Amino acid sequence: MSTRSVCSKNILQIEIRCFNSSCLGVKITLYLSNLQLAYSICMIEKNCRREKMEGYFGKVLYIDLSSRSYWVEDIDEEIFRTYLGGKGLGIYYLLHTIKSKIDPLSAENCIVIATGCATGSGIWGCSRYSLFSLSPLTGLFAESYAGGEVSDRLAETGFDVIIIKGSSHDPVWIEISSNGVAFHEAHKLWGLDTYSTHNSIINWLKENRKGFNRFGVVCIGPAGENLVRFSVVENNYWRSAGRCGIGAVFGSKKIKAISFAGNMRKKFNNREKIFSFNRQILEIGKRDPGAIAYRKFGTPMMVDIINEIGAFPTKYWKKGRADHRNLINADALHNRCEVKPHACPHCFLACGRMSKVKSGPYKGLVIEGPEYETIYAFGGLCLIQNIEEIIYLNDLCDKLGLDTISTGNIISFAIEASHMKKIDYKLDYGDVDGISGLIKDIAYKRDLGKILSQGIVYAAKEFGLEDFAIHVKGMEPAGYDPRIFKGMALSYATSDRGACHLRTTFYKAELSGISPPDKIEGKAEILIEWEDRLIIMDTLILCRFFRDLYPWERLKQIVFLTTGLDLTKQGLRSIAQNIKNNIRLFNEKQGFKEDQDALPKRFFKEPLPETNQRLLEKDFVVMLKDYYRLRGWKL
Repeated sequence: MSTRSVCSKNILQIEIRCFNSSCLGVKITLYLSNLQLAYSICMIEKNCRREKMEGYFGKVLYIDLSSRSYWVEDIDEEIFRTYLGGKGLGIYYLLHTIKSKIDPLSAENCIVIATGCATGSGIWGCSRYSLFSLSPLTGLFAESYAGGEVSDRLAETGFDVIIIKGSSHDPVWIEISSNGVAFHEAHKLWGLDTYSTHNSIINWLKENRKGFNRFGVVCIGPAGENLVRFSVVENNYWRSAGRCGIGAVFGSKKIKAISFAGNMRKKFNNREKIFSFNRQILEIGKRDPGAIAYRKFGTPMMVDIINEIGAFPTKYWKKGRADHRNLINADALHNRCEVKPHACPHCFLACGRMSKVKSGPYKGLVIEGPEYETIYAFGGLCLIQNIEEIIYLNDLCDKLGLDTISTGNIISFAIEASHMKKIDYKLDYGDVDGISGLIKDIAYKRDLGKILSQGIVYAAKEFGLEDFAIHVKGMEPAGYDPRIFKGMALSYATSDRGACHLRTTFYKAELSGISPPDKIEGKAEILIEWEDRLIIMDTLILCRFFRDLYPWERLKQIVFLTTGLDLTKQGLRSIAQNIKNNIRLFNEKQGFKEDQDALPKRFFKEPLPETNQRLLEKDFVVMLKDYYRLRGWKL
């Protein structure tokens, strides 16, 4: 093995050429902090000596929309050993495909669809697929994951990675199967909502592709077609690959939908032990309090929990509790609607709520949801007064293809702008008709909606409210106020894709007492370990809600059972840290600066009225410095 290093800002770029017989001279480039270097080289030497890995097909499918062509290339095993899959493969191919700063809505951007070694294995929680791109909302790294039935269909195509480049002149939907790729004219689909698009394509496939029994479809709605910068990609009606605006990347390339089907099956290292592993986890899950709560209440249970602690963002981040929480919580959902637990394939948590409105103007409306984040965005930030109205707005966003977190945030921001007379537009809290009308205007870029469709940074500048807007790197936070959850403050600030709760889900660690919310010393170290573990979950790819059931030891088991790769906890953390550094390098190439790892000033200046809590800037600086030091970065 030989190595060559080049320093890029605070990250060391290491080129490793391995000449072991199993690697055949493969070159792999790692982007490492100095702290990781020695261990990472050691791990690669160890891994290169292993026999052939299972859990992958070893194929990447390239699609060029500009020429309506496609081709397949082999993926060397060393790439899997270094990046595992999912998020690791996503950033690996983004770095190798987007080599300079570009416009996210240009043909130069690409879409990476990646699987993990657990995809198709049947391991609990493996029913998720991943999308990666350059975000139209933030101009930085974009990642998104969604559950449902797509991941299994994606695995059956026989490709570990799909990379879509260029752009189509006319609307198109792409059919991907184990037989290859077909490009279909989509003029008749263009303009349809996501539900109708899904139905049309599924019906066509069932009629015309008799060789396959099951199909997966992802699609965009009018919001993605109109390049709304926080539009999403939908599947199975209510499953959203949200945040970051990847739906707009689809729209910029004129992709209305992509379908997946096939008859390929992966080979795994030990399928029999995967079955016994699943039996073990199921037995543990039957007794686990968190798993029981998910099955019983779903994510809406968080409404009461977060209100109780005073961290439920309300009235555009002015309050930490909603006075009407009893009308929008889990009890309200289950009492006022017909609710059935609903699960993805390969899941016993059944966190989804298949909800049917019993009475009122929305009687008979059925959705899977609403999730906690949608309840917070509309019920908290916009003060929508009952669960039925939130369901209606949720359904509207899903049909149009809009991210509910960003939509609720930017509409409540517009309400404040209206109150301040910064815009000539009448809009008030709790006005479901006015809010639903504005949602439609955002999706179709009409009137005020045209400004809001460009995202919070653009709208705040237009309204002269840049110091009032709540976002990090151009993306709004989720429903955990960082004035209470100090770890979430650090998580929002350092997240690669903007103010994201899913990169660490550290509110869970703070609620459980692992790292009490107000404890500053040592918080960064605990948060980084959580972040590293969840990065590995995103490489495999596994549902976040299995985080308590999958500590490091079980993640090691999953990797070994699927691939045969025998890694230590430190080996997994080394992979996670390398992925984190790769993403940082990608963001630097797109113009990221260290001062963007920051929070809105309002969190430091405005205390929450119910608890008088605010975030002290000196505490935040301590956590941020610790985070950078532990990551091996310079601040």
